[in-house]
Amino acid sequence: MKVYIIGIGLIGGSFALDVKANFPDSKIFGIDANEAHLDRAKELKLIDEKATMADFEDADVVFVAVPVDVSLEVIKQTLDQIGENTLVIDAGSTKAKLCQAVTNHPKRRNFLAAHPISGTEYSGPEAATPQLFKDKTNIICEVEKTAFKLQEKALDIFNKLGMRIRYMDPESHDRHIAYVSHLSHISSFMLGKTVLEKEKNERDIFDLAGSGFASTVRLAKSSPAMWTPIFQQNKENVLETLNGYISNLTQFKNLIENEDFEEVFNEMERTNHIKTILNGIN
Repeated sequence: MKVYIIGIGLIGGSFALDVKANFPDSKIFGIDANEAHLDRAKELKLIDEKATMADFEDADVVFVAVPVDVSLEVIKQTLDQIGENTLVIDAGSTKAKLCQAVTNHPKRRNFLAAHPISGTEYSGPEAATPQLFKDKTNIICEVEKTAFKLQEKALDIFNKLGMRIRYMDPESHDRHIAYVSHLSHISSFMLGKTVLEKEKNERDIFDLAGSGFASTVRLAKSSPAMWTPIFQQNKENVLETLNGYISNLTQFKNLIENEDFEEVFNEMERTNHIKTILNGIN
């Protein structure tokens, strides 16, 4: 299997590692706007060779893992270049604008819109992690628009990588993911900003920050180059989630100002239900 990966960072590099592990006869080709990333990816043995889009005609799979604003054009250009039996998969965190952008492409049947919900706060080839996708949910949108044989090829890859599959329409995907992913990143970035503004002594932040702060602010280490386009493409849903979040923060602030600590307790106790959900649903 000849696999071409566009974007050799955390997601693309991790995909390369897992494809190599599960398909030993595969050959991995890398494409990246950053030549240093490609050189490092070869050193780390994430890819076997560098490539260009001109090589796509003999590709079995092209996996696109670039920022979502870039992916709109990259995926259309990729579909222009591929052969009739090539499967193109993307891994972006927004889907509505992408699916709309390719809806009338002559090779729409070759494209599978996917979003593996996995990752870390790190970026670049060094961030690539084996089994990053194992036991993670992979959302597939508009599966009916992908040729059946290419669906089968994609599902074989996803199954071997250990992913759980869910199907959604692009609009539902973007709405749900705004709450469970995009809002989390905004909250983390703004918590980090607040602490940096109020705690001027960096030594105090380092010495006094406990595990709670570290885990809550972890996502603030994520790449702004990746997340700014996500917020832009999913603007309406992100604003809706922010309005709800700000309303809850304001209500909680008012409870403390009014010394209604019984209701503060009740609010937190009700929210404790989230741990039951995150522990797993049959």
